[in-house]
Amino acid sequence: MSEASERDAVGSRPRPGIANFAGDFADVTQEWKRLVAELMGTFGLVLVASGGPAVSGAIAGSVTRTATAIAPGLAVMALIYALADLSGAHFNPAVTFAFALRRDFPWRRVPGYMLAQLAGAILASLALLALFGRGSTLGATTPGPGVTPLAAMLAEGVLTAILVLVILGTASGAKIVGHNAAIAVGAFVAVAGLIGGPVSGGSMNPARSLGPDIVRLSLGGSWVYVAGPALGAALGVLVARLLRGRGSRQEKAAASGGGMGEADEER
Repeated sequence: MSEASERDAVGSRPRPGIANFAGDFADVTQEWKRLVAELMGTFGLVLVASGGPAVSGAIAGSVTRTATAIAPGLAVMALIYALADLSGAHFNPAVTFAFALRRDFPWRRVPGYMLAQLAGAILASLALLALFGRGSTLGATTPGPGVTPLAAMLAEGVLTAILVLVILGTASGAKIVGHNAAIAVGAFVAVAGLIGGPVSGGSMNPARSLGPDIVRLSLGGSWVYVAGPALGAALGVLVARLLRGRGSRQEKAAASGGGMGEADEER
């Protein structure tokens, strides 16, 4: 048997613990695992992203603004390593929307992913409510002092567009969801928090913003953090399409949760 044939034969067998795009991901009976992974991943992300400001508000000066910006980036990095092989590690409705727009992810699975992400965000916000009570803002994202809602929406849109470019850029060829993506995406989330935090909160994630708003029963400004990331995701996909063309089969596997194993096998 030739080396190529041996590699194909080995690659055709699903490896334990690694989702297989052609086989496992097509099995709808396994969808619950992906939804639980998205729920838990978003729960962890929102708990960290909202928890920093919530702790800082409850215990003045305990968490610096720099720490609250960097912590979500580190959380994203760790969660991608932990859960990417199960669900693709979207943890963000804007990311799921972007993958679907690029036809890397089936539209029929978008509602389930988004509901799981929103559920994770709400559960994280409820955990913060239990810890800090109704008097806390629960780490909600709001426009900065002197920043209009429209300006905050535009800031969220621009930041999300760049985030989507980073994700799609590291989800190409052999660089699909894995070590490179974890570092690149986590780093940008941290940088965006440092720069965008004072302007709009640097959310780039409708679930991250809606979770605290729903639990606080304060949805008046939530549109900023839904419209901005949605427009930014569409812009990011458009620019990626102009620069890189259509998504590859490997990118589809990455979005769906089968990328890490297939990338390793193809390399």
